[in-house]
Amino acid sequence: MGKTKKGFNWKARQAVQIDIDDSSTKKISVDSQKLNTGNYDECNALVLPSAKRATKKKIKKEAPTRILSKKQRKRLEKVLEQKKKKQNRASLLEALSQVKASPEVLDKMTSLASIQTKGLKRHFSEFDVKKLSPLSAAGNVGETNINSVKGSKKRKILLAMSTSTTLESKRDPTVVGLEESEEESDSDEESTVAQTDSEGEVDSQECTTLAEQSDVETDELKVEVNLMANIVKSDADSGKSDFKQPSVVTEKSVKIPLVPSTPAVFVHVIRDNVMQESRLKLPILGEEQMIMEAIKENPVVILAGETGSGKTTQVPQFLYEAGYALNGKMIGVTEPRRVAAISMSKRVAEEMNLSKEVSYLIRFEGNVSDDTRIKFMTDGVLLKEIQKDFLLTRYSVIIIDEAHERSVFSDILLGLLSRIVPLRNKRGDPMKLIVMSATLRLEDFTENPRLFRSVPPVIKVESRQYPVSIHFNRRTAQNYVREAFLKTCKIHSQLPEGGILVFLTGQQEVNTVVRRLRKVFPWKSKTNPFPNSKGSDKELKSNVEDAAGFLDSENENDIEIDMQMAIEKAKISRKKQRKSSLSALPNIDLNDYETLPADDTEGDLLDPEDEGALDSDDDLGDVEDLIGRTSQPMWVLPLYSLLSSEKQAKVFKPPPEGCRLVVVATNVAETSLTIPNIKYVVDCGKIKAKLYDAVTGVSAFKVVWTSKASANQRAGRAGRIGPGHCYRLYSSAVFNDEFPEYSIPEIQRRPVDDLMLQMKIMGIHKVVNFPFPSAPDLLQLRAAERRLVLLGALELPKTEKYAIESKGNVVRNVKTGGDNYVSQVTQLGRVIGAFPVSPRFGKMLALSHQHDGLLPLTICLVAALSIQEVFQVPQNAMASEDKKSAKDDEDTSIQQKKGVSLGNWCRLKWGGVRSGPHSILLGDCGALIRAVGAAEYAGSSEEFCLKAGLRHRAIMEIRKIRVQLSNEIALHIPNMDAPSVDPKMSPPSDLQAKLLRQIILAGMVDHVAHRVSLDEIKEDEDKEKWRNAYRCSEMEDPVFLHSSSVLRKELPEWVVFQEVFESTKLYIRGLTAIEPEWLPTYAPALCNLSDPLDDPPPRYDHESDRLMCHVSGTFGRAAWSLPIIEVDYPPGLERYKWFAVFLLEGEVFPRLKSYKSSLLSVPNIMLKSWARMQSRTEIILSALTSHGVDSKGELMKMWRKEPTYLLSAYLKWLPESAHNEVSLIWPPLEE
Repeated sequence: MGKTKKGFNWKARQAVQIDIDDSSTKKISVDSQKLNTGNYDECNALVLPSAKRATKKKIKKEAPTRILSKKQRKRLEKVLEQKKKKQNRASLLEALSQVKASPEVLDKMTSLASIQTKGLKRHFSEFDVKKLSPLSAAGNVGETNINSVKGSKKRKILLAMSTSTTLESKRDPTVVGLEESEEESDSDEESTVAQTDSEGEVDSQECTTLAEQSDVETDELKVEVNLMANIVKSDADSGKSDFKQPSVVTEKSVKIPLVPSTPAVFVHVIRDNVMQESRLKLPILGEEQMIMEAIKENPVVILAGETGSGKTTQVPQFLYEAGYALNGKMIGVTEPRRVAAISMSKRVAEEMNLSKEVSYLIRFEGNVSDDTRIKFMTDGVLLKEIQKDFLLTRYSVIIIDEAHERSVFSDILLGLLSRIVPLRNKRGDPMKLIVMSATLRLEDFTENPRLFRSVPPVIKVESRQYPVSIHFNRRTAQNYVREAFLKTCKIHSQLPEGGILVFLTGQQEVNTVVRRLRKVFPWKSKTNPFPNSKGSDKELKSNVEDAAGFLDSENENDIEIDMQMAIEKAKISRKKQRKSSLSALPNIDLNDYETLPADDTEGDLLDPEDEGALDSDDDLGDVEDLIGRTSQPMWVLPLYSLLSSEKQAKVFKPPPEGCRLVVVATNVAETSLTIPNIKYVVDCGKIKAKLYDAVTGVSAFKVVWTSKASANQRAGRAGRIGPGHCYRLYSSAVFNDEFPEYSIPEIQRRPVDDLMLQMKIMGIHKVVNFPFPSAPDLLQLRAAERRLVLLGALELPKTEKYAIESKGNVVRNVKTGGDNYVSQVTQLGRVIGAFPVSPRFGKMLALSHQHDGLLPLTICLVAALSIQEVFQVPQNAMASEDKKSAKDDEDTSIQQKKGVSLGNWCRLKWGGVRSGPHSILLGDCGALIRAVGAAEYAGSSEEFCLKAGLRHRAIMEIRKIRVQLSNEIALHIPNMDAPSVDPKMSPPSDLQAKLLRQIILAGMVDHVAHRVSLDEIKEDEDKEKWRNAYRCSEMEDPVFLHSSSVLRKELPEWVVFQEVFESTKLYIRGLTAIEPEWLPTYAPALCNLSDPLDDPPPRYDHESDRLMCHVSGTFGRAAWSLPIIEVDYPPGLERYKWFAVFLLEGEVFPRLKSYKSSLLSVPNIMLKSWARMQSRTEIILSALTSHGVDSKGELMKMWRKEPTYLLSAYLKWLPESAHNEVSLIWPPLEE
C-alpha cells in the first residue's frame, strides 16, 4: 500500500488538544472527606463512566504572518523618520527656550538679515500682525493650539490676519512701490499650511509626548531598535495598513558615543599671487580635504597620484598648514636622489615664501637649521637618524616619496617605520607615515600583512595636470642613440616652441648626443653653420620640405618612408658636391662651450665597447644637410648623476633668448624633477642596469628594456608645464610584450652585506623575518652572512656545531643540517658598522690603527675606493701627431681612443715605479693614494685635475669622505689622536705599502684570484682562451685584468680585486698583488691546511714567544696549492709536547740550557708514541695540559701565582745531585 499524501500515520502524529465530556460523571455525588485533602486528582477517578465519553478536538488556528509590501515598508519607514525628526526638534526647541530672550526684548529688535532675505513687503505685513494681536485678544477670540514644530509661525500669521479684517495698517509715506497685489501668492506657503492642517491632530499629540522628554542629552543619540518591530507587529495584529503612533521604547536603546572633536588648526602661509594661481591649477588641490582627512584618521596612508599632479610639492604644504610642524616637530620628506631633494626643497620654499623653514640635507651638504620645519633628505640620511633616535621623536610626519623606485634604503625605512608608527601611537606621541608614488605596485603594501597589519587606505589622484600624447614608432630601431638624435632634430625643425627632454642609458651616450646637437645647432652662430653652394642649398631646401610633417601621428607610416627617401637624396647631392669642391667646416669655437667631463658612468667606463654610436661623421652628414638650416639654435645641456651640482642646476635656469632648451639625461631626470618648459620627451625605452649574481658576485652592466612604470614616469615629464608629447623610439608591440610591469627592487639585485650588518647591530637578529616590502632572496641573505662571518663581523653560536659549506656558500648547522640565521655581531662587527662604508672597507679601517702612520693612508684609500672612476686620460697625454689630426669638436672621450690608454697613463704617472717593489705591487690602490695625495697637495684645483687626469668632482667627494671618516674614528677611539686630512701627506713607503697590501687582503678575503699556469690548462681546452687568465674561487670561467689596471703588464700570480664585471669577457679591477704566505693568517677559514710537517721541524721563536711549524695546504673551493708556509702550531696535545721539548732543551728559558746534558732522557722522547711508558714524560705533560700552559707567557703567569709550579715535574728529568741547585734558581727567569 502506498503512503497517503499527508504521510504515514499522520493522525497519530498530530499534537492536538482533546476536550472530554464529563457531564455524566459529574452528576454522581461522591461522599468522601478525603477528596478535600488534595490526594486525589483527575488521574485517580472515583467514578468510572459506564460508556465511552464524547470527545472534541481543538484545532489551533494559526494566522499567517503578514509580510509588508515594499511600498508599505517605505511608507512606514518614512513616517518613522518624520517622528524622529520631530522628536529632535522638540528637544532642540526646549533647549533654546531656556536661553532665548524675553518677548519685550525681541519686539524692540529687528534682524537685518531677515529683512534682506524676506524683503520689505513681508516685513511690514508681519509688523501689522503684531499690532493686531492685542486687539484680537481683546475681542475675546478663543485661543487655538498651534503646532510649535511645523508651520506654527505661518499659521499664527494667518490666524491673526483673519481676525483683523476691519483694521488698516499705517504705511510709511516715504516708502515707494510697496502696494499690495492680490494676484501675488505664495504657493509654497499655502501647500505647507494645508499639509499642517491635515496632520494637525497627530502633530498636537506628538508635541505633548515629546515635550515630556526633557532629559534628552545633546551629546548622545538614542536609537530606537524596537520601533520598527512594534510597527510591524501592531499592523499585523490589526490587519490594517493605516499607521498608528507606536509607543516609544527606551529600555533597549543603544547609546553611541560620538568621537571627541578637536579644534581645527590652520597655519597661515603668505604666498605670492602668481605662485598661488599656479598652485590652484594642480589636480591634487581638489583632493586636499580627502587627503588630509585620511591622514588624520589613519596612521599610514598610501597616495598614488599621477605624474604631474603636484603630490611632491603640495602634500608637505598641506601638512604644514594643518599644524603638523608645530610644537617643535618637523615634516620629513625622503627622496631617492640628491638632485630631487635639493630641487624640491627649493621649489617648496619658493612656493611657501619660507626660506628658513624649508631645508634639505644630503650626504656632505645641507642647509638644515633650528628653524627647519619641512626637511627634504635622501633615504640614507633618515636611516642614519633612526640609528641614533629609533622612534624619530623630532618628526610628526614621514613622507616616503617616489616609493616605486624601491631603493634599498627606502625598503628598509618602510619596514622600520611600519613598527615605529605603532610604537609612537602607543606612547601618546603619534606619527603619520605617507607613502607616495605615481606608479606604485600597491600589492606589495596592501597585500603584505607582515608589513602593515591593517591595510592602509589608498588615495588615488587620477588626473594629470596636463594631457600627454604618446607616439610610438612603427619599427623599433636597433641603434637607439642615433634614432634619439634624429628624433630630436626633427622635433626642433618641425614642431612649435617647447623644451625637449631626451632619455638615454649612460653618460657616454649623453655626452655624444650633446656634442652632436651642439655641432648641428650651435647657439651662438646666427648665420648658416653649414655654408654650401647655391645649387646645393636649393636641393637641401627641397629635401627638408619633403620631410615636413613627419611627426604627424595620423600618417606616421608614410612619414618614415618619406624621411628615408629624403635622406637618400641628401646623400646623392652631397656626393656630387664633394666632387666639385671641398665643403667648408663649420666655424665653431670650443671656447664658447664648457668643457664636457670625459668620464662616464660606471657602466660606460667599464664597457668601452659600448661607446656612443654617433662617433662617425658619415652617419650624420645626411642629417646636417637635411635639417641643419633651421635658424633657431639649441641650448643643449647634459644631466646625469656624476655631474656636479652646479652644472645640474643649469637645467632649471631659463635658456638664452631665442634658444630652444634640450636636456639629454639619464634616468636621473625620471622622477621628482620638473624641468621648466619641457614639452617634448624622447624616450629610448632602455636603461643600463647593473645585474648582480648573488652566488659568484659578478656584476654586469647590460642595456635592457625599462619597465612600463618607468616609461610612464618619463612620459609624465612632458605634462608639467602644459600639454606635451612623448615620442617613444619603439613600437607598441614591444612595449606591451617585452616591457615588465615594474622594475625589480634594488634590494633584490645587489649584495646585502651592509644591510645585514646594520640590522644586526640594531638588534634585528633574524633578518629573514624583517617585514620587507619585497624581501631579498634567501640566497642573498645566506651569501651575505657567509661573507660577514669570513670578515669576522659576525660569529656563529658556540653551543652548536657549525661549519661553512663551500659548495652552497651557506652557513649550515652540521648537527641538524638546517639553515640558521642566528649569527651574532662581534665587537669587530660593531666597529665596522660605525663607518659609513662597505663592511670590507670598515674592516680595513679597524685594522689600520695598529701601526703608526698607516691610518691616514688607509682613510685615503677607502675614500678613493668608495668613489667611482677617479682617473681619466688628460688631453695633454695625447701624441703630437694625434693632436694635429684631431678635429675641433672632438672631446676627451674621442682622444682617449687615439692617444695613451688609461692603464698606461696610470702606470706611468701614479704607478709608483720608483718607490720600491712593494709600492709597485700595491697596484691600483697605490695609484689612488698617490693621485689623491698629489691633488690635495695642489689644492684640489680643477686645472690640476684636468692636467693630471683626475676627475675634479671625484677628488672633492673623496675629500668629504676623508673628513667624515676621520671624525668617525675620532668619535669611536677617544684615546687616539684624530687623523686629519693633511694636504702634505707623503706617499706610502715600501714598508707601509707592504702593510697596506696585508690590510687590503684582510678586507677582501673572498676576492682572491690566482693566475692560471699552462700546466693547469686541460688538453681539450683552448690555450689561447686561457692566456694571461686568472681564476676566482667562486667561478669556473677565466677572468682577465682590466686594461686600466696598473698591474696588467706585471701579471702577478696572486691578486685581490675589488669587483668582477662582465662585458665581452669577465674582467677584474681594483687590483693589488699579495703573497700566498699571507692567506692562512688573514683568510684561515678558506684555507685547508695539512698537519705540521716533520721536515723542516717545528721551532720556537724566542722574540715573539710563538711555536712555529711548516704546513702545506690549499685555498678555496678550487683547492689551489699553497707553498710550504710557516704558521703557528695548531692547538692540541702535540703542541704541549713540543713546548715541553723546547722547555727541556732550554729554548724557552736560557738558564735551563746548562742542564740539557744532565737530563736522564732525551727531550725528543716526548714525541714518541711510547713516551707514556716513562713516568717523567707523563708527569710533565699532565702538568702543562691541566693548566693550559703552551707558551712562555702562560708559564710566567702560573709562576706569579705558584712559584713552585712545574718544579717537581722537572726534577724527575734530572739526577738527584742537581736537585738542590735547580730548586734554588726556580723559577728560572732571566736576571
